[in-house]
Amino acid sequence: MNPRTAAVRAGLRRAWIELRQSLSSGQDIWSMTFFPVTALIVMFMLRNNTVPGTNFSLSSQSIPGILGMTVVLNGMMGLALSLAMDREDGTLLRAKATPNGVIGYLTGRVLGRAGTATAGMLIALVPAALLFDGLELGSVSAWVTLAWVVALGLMCLLPLGAMVGSLFNNAQGVGFVTLPMMMLMGVSGVFYPISSFPEWLQWIAQIFPLYWLALGLRSAMLPHSMVVAEVGGSWRHMETIGVLVVWTVAGCVLAPIVLRRMGRRESGSAVAVRRQRAMQRTV
Repeated sequence: MNPRTAAVRAGLRRAWIELRQSLSSGQDIWSMTFFPVTALIVMFMLRNNTVPGTNFSLSSQSIPGILGMTVVLNGMMGLALSLAMDREDGTLLRAKATPNGVIGYLTGRVLGRAGTATAGMLIALVPAALLFDGLELGSVSAWVTLAWVVALGLMCLLPLGAMVGSLFNNAQGVGFVTLPMMMLMGVSGVFYPISSFPEWLQWIAQIFPLYWLALGLRSAMLPHSMVVAEVGGSWRHMETIGVLVVWTVAGCVLAPIVLRRMGRRESGSAVAVRRQRAMQRTV
C-alpha cells in the first residue's frame, strides 16, 4: 500500500475514534453545545418579537445564524485550538517524526472537527425545531440545501482554521482571535440579514464566507417569504456556491504552505520552551 494512502487511512481511523469519544463524553458534548443551548434559551425568551415589517418571529429567523455560528466555533475555531494545543504539548512534533505522520494527523484532525461541528449543529437543531415555529424543515429540498451549505461551509472554514492554529503556539493565542471573529460574525449578517446595513458595510460583509454560510442556512430553514429581507430579494444559491468554492480553493492552496512553514519550525527545544511557559502559567 502507498505510504500516503496508509497515512490517510490512519487519519480516517483517528477521526472516527475522536468523534466517537467526543460524542460519549459529557464534557465534550457540553463544550460543543454550550453556545447554541445558551443562544436558544435567549431566543426562546424573545420569541414574541417579530422581524420588522413582517409577522415572522425574530427568534425563529435567528436560528440559522445560531447553527452557523455553531459550525464556525466547533469547526474552524475548534481546529485552530486543537492545532495550537498539539503544538504546545509536542503532539505535532511526534507526528512530524513519523513517516507521513503529519498527513495522518491533519486528516484525523480536520475530519474529526468536521464531524464534531456537524454533530453539534444537529444536536442544537433538534430542540430548535421543537421550540420555534416557522422553520421549514419538512421537505427533502430543505435538507438537501442544508447538507450542501454545511458541507461547503466546512470545506471553506476548516483550512482557514488550520492557518489560524498554525500562527499561535498555545491556546491562549487562539483565544485572542475570538473577539475579532465575533465582530466579523456581527457585520456578516450571521444573525440578521444585512439589507438594513449601510451599503458600504453590505459589500464588506459579502467578501467573507460567514455571510454566505448564514445566507445558505436561512434559505434552507426559513419560509420563502422571508427572502424579501435579503439583499436583492433572493437566496442567491449560485453566488453562495461560487463564493464558498473560491474561499475553499484559496484555503486549500494557502493552508499547506502555512502548515509546512509551521512544521519546519517545530523542534524539541521549541516544545520544551512552550511546556516551561505552560507550567509557569499554572503555578
